[in-house]
Parts: sequence; structure tokens; C-alpha cells
Amino acid sequence: MCLAMPVEVIELLPGQCARVSVDGVTREISLALVDDVAVGDFVLLHVGFAIGKLDREEADATLRDLAALAESAEIRPGGTAA
Repeated sequence: MCLAMPVEVIELLPGQCARVSVDGVTREISLALVDDVAVGDFVLLHVGFAIGKLDREEADATLRDLAALAESAEIRPGGTAA
């Protein structure tokens, strides 16, 4: 299964890259697959690449759903869901 995570662009970097943030965690990603990204935009992050843009409401709703899913899932040793 693949998962894309909404992240906020906090800084544009050289070479079609950006620094993004979610829940206080930041990382550098590639913007090579998405056009017209600006600081403050939300993008979907998948394996180090932004694969699409989304608005703040969509990003917030998705992050809430992911947090609820994480809270409700029982994780067995080894990282598999019960």
C-alpha cells in the first residue's frame, strides 16, 4: 500500500526542491512533478516527491483522518496492524 501525506511548503530551495513541514517535522523534498508551488501551499508528499497540490481544508481533513487512524490502530511488534 502507498500513502501520500499532506505537508506545508515552508521554504523554496534551488533545483526544484522545497523544505516542508508537518507536525513540526521538516524535510527537503522534490517539486519536480508539481508546477507553481509557493511558500504556504500544501502538497501531497510521496517517497520524497510532491505529487500534487491541495488546499488547506483538504490537508487539515486528511491529517485529522490519519491521526484518528493511527490512534485507533493496534500495532503488533514488527509494525503490523492487529
